[in-house]
Amino acid sequence: MLPGLRGRRRECEALGSLVEAVTVGDSRALVVRGEPGVGKTALLDYMAEQAPGCRVARVAGIQSEVELAFAGLHQLCAPMLDLMQRLPLHQGEALRTALGLSSGPAPDRFLVGLGVLGLLSEAARERPLICVVDDAQWLDCASAQTLAFVARRLRTEAVAIVFATCRPQDVPALAGLPEMMVGGLPDADARSLLDSVLPWPLDDRVRDRIVAETRGNPLALLELPRSLTPAELAGGFGTGGALPVRIEDCFRRQLAPLPDKTRQLLLLAAAEPLGDPVLVWRAAQRLGIGVDAAAPAVAAGLLEIGRRVRFRHPLERPAIYHAASARELRHVHSVLADVTDTETDPDRHAWHAAQAASGPDEDVAAGLEGSAGRAQARGGPVAAAAFRQRAAELTPDPVRRAERALEAAEAKDQAGMRAEAEGLLALAEAGPLTQLQRGRVDLLRARTAFTSCGIADAAPLLLKAAAQLQPLDARLARETYLEALLAAMHAGPLACGGSVREVAEAAWLARASSPSPSAGDFLLAALATRFTDGYAAAISLVRRALDAFPDGDISTDEALRWHWLACRAVADLLWDFEAWDALTARFVQQAREAGALAVLPIAVSARMVTYTLAGELDAAASLGEELDTVTEAASCTLRPYGRLLLAAWEGREPATSSLIETFAAETLDQGEGMGQTITCWARAVLDNGLGQHEDALAAAREAQHPQELGMCTWGVQIELIEAAVRSGVPEQAADALELLTEVTSAGGTDWGLGIAARSRALLTEGPAAEGFYREAIDRLARVRVRPELARARLLYGEWLRRERRRGEARQELRTAEEMFRDMGMEAFAQRASRELRATGATARKRTTETAAGLTVQEAQIARLVREGLSNPEIAARLFLSRRTVEWHLRGIFAKLRINSRKDLSR
Repeated sequence: MLPGLRGRRRECEALGSLVEAVTVGDSRALVVRGEPGVGKTALLDYMAEQAPGCRVARVAGIQSEVELAFAGLHQLCAPMLDLMQRLPLHQGEALRTALGLSSGPAPDRFLVGLGVLGLLSEAARERPLICVVDDAQWLDCASAQTLAFVARRLRTEAVAIVFATCRPQDVPALAGLPEMMVGGLPDADARSLLDSVLPWPLDDRVRDRIVAETRGNPLALLELPRSLTPAELAGGFGTGGALPVRIEDCFRRQLAPLPDKTRQLLLLAAAEPLGDPVLVWRAAQRLGIGVDAAAPAVAAGLLEIGRRVRFRHPLERPAIYHAASARELRHVHSVLADVTDTETDPDRHAWHAAQAASGPDEDVAAGLEGSAGRAQARGGPVAAAAFRQRAAELTPDPVRRAERALEAAEAKDQAGMRAEAEGLLALAEAGPLTQLQRGRVDLLRARTAFTSCGIADAAPLLLKAAAQLQPLDARLARETYLEALLAAMHAGPLACGGSVREVAEAAWLARASSPSPSAGDFLLAALATRFTDGYAAAISLVRRALDAFPDGDISTDEALRWHWLACRAVADLLWDFEAWDALTARFVQQAREAGALAVLPIAVSARMVTYTLAGELDAAASLGEELDTVTEAASCTLRPYGRLLLAAWEGREPATSSLIETFAAETLDQGEGMGQTITCWARAVLDNGLGQHEDALAAAREAQHPQELGMCTWGVQIELIEAAVRSGVPEQAADALELLTEVTSAGGTDWGLGIAARSRALLTEGPAAEGFYREAIDRLARVRVRPELARARLLYGEWLRRERRRGEARQELRTAEEMFRDMGMEAFAQRASRELRATGATARKRTTETAAGLTVQEAQIARLVREGLSNPEIAARLFLSRRTVEWHLRGIFAKLRINSRKDLSR
């Protein structure tokens, strides 16, 4: 057995089982974790040797390439590029752009991840594939995130991805994946390994001390005898000093006896991460280093030079690099910059030149700035931020340095590195800033507050930034005002200054400064007008804004940015369900087609609410499963309000209460008034369904904040009116009805007017109430809002029963009960059933058919097949490979005892 595998029977068996699973078509992901030198690489080599029938693809993280986006992914995918033609168009384009094989707009990480998943799946069709990722802690961030994304979606592709890393915190993207911890060798195996490399017998006490201080680390045990003199080994306790058990120290001590030219060659190789021997020898020639300088390093086992320049162990590279002085490092990087082709590899040239710079240098900074642009185009915001930061640090002119620092801060913020962004903002503010730049600084700080859970503080900061930007950049100012209005509406009564009214008045003054208004400008004008002049005045502006979305008169980026706000404006101001339905469907479609992973969770959540209010609760639940997958893929912390509303409308008390309890503290702590309104709405819906009207009234009264925007605000008013009437305090519903009437009258749609008529009927005495109930049923029957129609029939039936018109009451109540049960609204169905029994009728018994025991994911896939999606389209929708979808379909056909997709559609 190889030295690194001594005492590793358990680990070897585990890796052998993984190989066996892959060869029979299963897929696995594993993180092998342990301190440097513990034998992770040896275990990975062993696993590869146990898989002669598999294709093995290897990646090694390289410390000096940490800032180069997708550098690690390029290692993995390069041998498989011939299979990229099999990928769906958008995925293939995204992956080619990320790998620098083609130019184009920056691809979304979501599409890149799906492209890699598809590529590995296609490679595994030929023979099982094992991807070995060593030194994952030195992968660039983009590659680590993409490979972790893929690892979490492996199902039946006959693919395994095995990562090796030191500590969990080194690669946050791998959190949650199965782990195998590799510790030091047992004492007996450690002694045996140490004895195998000692040239002479060793005192037992010295041996025990070495084993104890190395903690059984195999590499330390192997390297220690090479780095200690015979006197030190023989001295034992008499030396008095601690043994150099740090592995890097062992490697550095081995450098001491080597010739100067050999050490220079090793440093050159350590600073050149590509391992290109031509490049290394070209640089060596510049330094006056001959070919014979390699011989001592090769003889010592430190280096091998063949098709690649490779170190014996990955830790040798950083040990050699960090042992050099700053002057020596600048010198070798300068030479490497000189010999790196600026045409074929401009980014690496720029990076070497930056490492060689001893002080500010405009030429080097300009080169880094160009590299940042290319990194951003490949979808690497982290890499772009690194290039921009170094460019700022090397810029001699204070004015240009401030601008570059500001650009670097914006790139850091885009990459989610907000603490680093704050430091760069301080660097920018140290230089002279224009008014426009100061406005951008304030905007960035405000956006950081908004996105880092400081919602209550965001509105005044955004308002301040917008005011600064208005005379300098009118377009950016209007966008900032719109963001400020959004922040104020989100915060509601929890805002720390910057009330909705205050922001709306400022935004209203800025709305007319655009000679050719965009969809965003119309939305800004509509929302500002809504809070300054009322609903009726805002209606035409909302309609003008919405005209641009379905007609495609705006760019995809602008549509994705403002689509969510347009959806809310339709629900709040127009009460046009058909427009809302079409808009949310288009929002999801655009986000999917663009691979906009940051926006997709918001789009899916909005669509889920639409399904819920349409009474399509099964579709909403299925979309909820997709939302879980999307938010995981996006590493998003979006609170699942769609799930909360679905649980409330379904009448599931434990699930609703649990979600409300979770959200209540979070929304208060983060200053999110809108979140509190949604939780109150959900509670009121649930309690009204259960017939617990006093509790519903208490919940609705907690959320009387009409300055917030959204269907949730009016949902609360609707529930309050019903709860107050049923609790015997109709006078408490008067203000809510007045507000509801104002907005629904302005919209003038059957949805809004039907809801208003139903609410007014509740507050009307005598025969006049019947006219309002009949109007509500007639109007709501024209709109695809079946829960509201069913509730209108329920309330009308309850009124008829109290009027002693039992026969008519039974008809309405039975219809309502059947509608509720068809939709899955069990609490309301039971309420209708109780009322029906009170009329002397008996509720009909119903049987519920199940889908032959389909799992949640199988049910999702079956639904998408029935919608007409192809296997590749389903795979993209659910973040799976095409092969996994095919495997699930075989299971679905077997459970349903059918043979084809046509049978499933029938």
